[in-house]
Amino acid sequence: MKWQKYSLLMVMSLFLIMACGGEEQPDDKDIINPQVTVKPVSIPSFDAENAYNMVAKQVAFGPRLPNTKEHQATSKWLVEQFNLYGAKVIQQDFIAKRYDGVNLKSKNIIASFNTDNSDRILLCAHWDTRHVADHDPDKSRYNEPILGADDGGSGVGVLLEIARILGQDSSFKHGVDIVLFDSEDHGAPSGTQGGSESWCLGSQHWSKAPHVANYKAKFGILLDMVGSKSPRFTKEGTSMQYAPTVMNKVWDIASSLGYGAFFDPTTTSAITDDHYFVNTLIGIPTIDIINKDLSTQSNFGQHWHTHKDNMDVIGKGTLKAVGQVVLTVLYKED
Repeated sequence: MKWQKYSLLMVMSLFLIMACGGEEQPDDKDIINPQVTVKPVSIPSFDAENAYNMVAKQVAFGPRLPNTKEHQATSKWLVEQFNLYGAKVIQQDFIAKRYDGVNLKSKNIIASFNTDNSDRILLCAHWDTRHVADHDPDKSRYNEPILGADDGGSGVGVLLEIARILGQDSSFKHGVDIVLFDSEDHGAPSGTQGGSESWCLGSQHWSKAPHVANYKAKFGILLDMVGSKSPRFTKEGTSMQYAPTVMNKVWDIASSLGYGAFFDPTTTSAITDDHYFVNTLIGIPTIDIINKDLSTQSNFGQHWHTHKDNMDVIGKGTLKAVGQVVLTVLYKED
């Protein structure tokens, strides 16, 4: 009879369940694709006010020229700041010969975080300022050194604030090396002998003799002139030649954060900056976040290498944009 057949089936099913301890067996899909909880990335907020104050502090020292007391005072302060933030600090002293034969007592400053992690990211800027105002309209002030609030000071200010944040966050585990290059801005003026290799003397020295033997990093980001109001950061040609993947990643993050107005996806001509030597001499794919003003003859801002490069040109909104983008890049890699 039908009811007898169904009863027998029910008894057999109950027996099988009891034999298995009553536990529900997982589906194949649960074994192949287990449910994994991904912890959302918590990215700190970059404090533009702090970064601005760090730029102002550098400017208050005066021009940061090798062989001067202002240069020595600034280097001492920079080392103190990095030590305060808990970084491992290395001072790399060297003599750089300027295009005119002057020996420059120079110092690269390296601040490292999470040194036990072999996965490294390189962040860099130059901390010296130019010895001549060769683009100033007032030719009588040609031989006066510039303050370099934007050209030098802004990149350092952003990196100091990033160092402060990393030093306070014990959850951040990725290796980061912040390298402040010296004697970057002492290249030969236009029309004089020297060429492109007369520039970026600190990065050339470090790339040939890094602070750690056989130093490697996944990628690098150079910050140069990242503080002026209403900037235009383009996809600069040298960066696109050696590190297009890094460049596109950074620009995509900038766009996702709402900073697309600052980070222009246009590719512009290649320049020789610190990143060129990091790419070619030590082989670390490194990009340059640098303000390009294509309306000027130099393709840089109106204040570039003039006495107008002071705190009046610095915009906190720009510092915020650059700092938040770089922080986001770091934390997404962590």
